[in-house]
Amino acid sequence: MTPKPARPLVRVLTAAALLLFAAGLIATLLPVLAHWTVALRWAGFALFLPFAFRRRSLLVWTFFAMLAGAELGVDAPQLAVQGHFLGDIFLRLIRMIVAPLIFGGIVTGIAGHSELKGVGRVALKSILFFEVATTLGIILGAVAINLTHAGVGVTLPVSIDAATPAAHAQNWQQILMNIFPENIALAVAQNQILQVAIFALLFGTALATLPEPRRAPLVTVLQSLTETMFRLTRIIMVMAPVAAGAALAYTVGSMGVATLLPLAKLAATCYAALVVFALLVLAPILFFARIPVRRFAAAIAEPTAIGFATASSEAALPLAMERMEEFGVPRWIVAFVIPTGYSFNLTGSSLYLSMAALFAAQAAGLHLSLGQQIYLLATLMLTSKGIAGVPRATLVTLMAVAPSFQIPATAVLMLLGVDTLMDMGRTAMNVIGNGMAAAVVSRWEGELNLAQDLPS
Repeated sequence: MTPKPARPLVRVLTAAALLLFAAGLIATLLPVLAHWTVALRWAGFALFLPFAFRRRSLLVWTFFAMLAGAELGVDAPQLAVQGHFLGDIFLRLIRMIVAPLIFGGIVTGIAGHSELKGVGRVALKSILFFEVATTLGIILGAVAINLTHAGVGVTLPVSIDAATPAAHAQNWQQILMNIFPENIALAVAQNQILQVAIFALLFGTALATLPEPRRAPLVTVLQSLTETMFRLTRIIMVMAPVAAGAALAYTVGSMGVATLLPLAKLAATCYAALVVFALLVLAPILFFARIPVRRFAAAIAEPTAIGFATASSEAALPLAMERMEEFGVPRWIVAFVIPTGYSFNLTGSSLYLSMAALFAAQAAGLHLSLGQQIYLLATLMLTSKGIAGVPRATLVTLMAVAPSFQIPATAVLMLLGVDTLMDMGRTAMNVIGNGMAAAVVSRWEGELNLAQDLPS
């Protein structure tokens, strides 16, 4: 029997593979070294290939597919763009299971386990966590862009032809009203996840008030439905690496590496701020909540990788719910907190939103005072609520707010060139933040069970 290579050697080879591949992508910007760039990328790809085949891990295979997708996007951009339908199929399958998964998880948790008294507490604690996390994200994004001044000196194009959704600001009454479903079938069809969660919360509360003989048959059916949806999630996740590779291939193939240069400083600022946010905000929260960081990182790694590759929080939602339940969070808390966070706890998007708004102002040559910046951030905090699921949601919010601060539309629309690249990072942060919210709220409730082992 052939002995397995030592872990340090595997880690060194994997790091070398990633460095070679990244160097090959960066060197693509230098046409003189065209042949060397191809050699570097394929050398990195070859080093990573044996490790990927030896590991039966969704995380490893997702990263392997991402490397393959990036390579395809660089070498065959036309073919890479055509393969985007694979990612779309994956997202369709995810949307198919999200609503019944959330509905069954919340209803069976409340009605099947007598959790009616804890619903109000969990809701209040969740909202408190969401608001603190997103506020810190918005502040950190503003601080980062003020330090780097990434928008200063950027030349605005005369015009940009880009299709963006119509932008309009919502007042707080409209935001509150849109939380509640008018028609549950319509909410499912329009992928209004928060409305589905609210309906499930009310339905579960009503079901819990029925006598046990009348409640038990429906609870049994919904428990079977929920278990089936989790099993279906595992089947669909077999396609996740293919979808991740196709999504990244489309991103690289349609954008091109060279197009990122004018906004490279903004992209670097965004990712540096996300790392700082994880180290200075998320890690201390895990520490004070007495949640083991390594164990949490292992639980959230696969959903985060899928969210990063597809730039879709929704794509990672079912797997994130499953992994956090395996982590030790009760199903009904997972089913309520994570979908609610999908609309209210977009920590990565909040950080990027403030950064992008001030970048656009800097690019337009506007000098906003501290008071004006605070007012801008407060406006963004309000208008960004409840827009999850809208394509280019952050740009929609910026377009709604920009006229009030004399920020020209061209300064916002120029972000389209690099928005997809940064969307990957902020989506990954959204997934981490929502998973952490479920764990922290569960700890506050005394319901977190860390005794069970994570699946290998």
